[in-house]
Amino acid sequence: MIYAIVAYGDPVLKKKAQEVAQGTDIKTLVEDMFETMYNAHGVGLAAPQIGKSLRVFVVDGEKYDEEDESLKGFKKAFINPTIIEEIDDKWSVEEGCLSIPGIREQITRHQTLTIHYFDEEWEEHTETFSGMAARIIQHEYDHIEGTLFTDYLSPLKKRLLKKRLQGISKGDVDIDYKMKFPLVKTR
Repeated sequence: MIYAIVAYGDPVLKKKAQEVAQGTDIKTLVEDMFETMYNAHGVGLAAPQIGKSLRVFVVDGEKYDEEDESLKGFKKAFINPTIIEEIDDKWSVEEGCLSIPGIREQITRHQTLTIHYFDEEWEEHTETFSGMAARIIQHEYDHIEGTLFTDYLSPLKKRLLKKRLQGISKGDVDIDYKMKFPLVKTR
């Protein structure tokens, strides 16, 4: 099932997500999240982005594995993740977000991280990721913490983007995937 992606301005995107009770059958949600992410041409999607305040996100960066070796085999679901450590120098790369279409900005993140999580089978993992894989994880992890990439921008940059962000909340965007806009009334 393809969900509508929640647009900038919806309160669910600014709320710290709740843990999923261990053992909960999460497979259908994970499959639906992958389907929704692929439909929107994304490389990651967090449950809050489909209106569910749960500590779940999915990633698939395999289509970019020729550009970045860290993305080879990088298709995973993260349930109740906790970042244990972020290390190495920080690096800045332009990021975008399915919930904030049409806006891309330089965001600085750590190059390497170690994360503890469960997969959709409730198998426990502790893994270290570097490069673009680490960046994708950090971006999606921010979503379950109630943080958006725009929160890292300077006050001046936020002011310059204010009108465009308000437009997104009102549905004033050109997209080819289903979205739910907080300032658009549904009947």
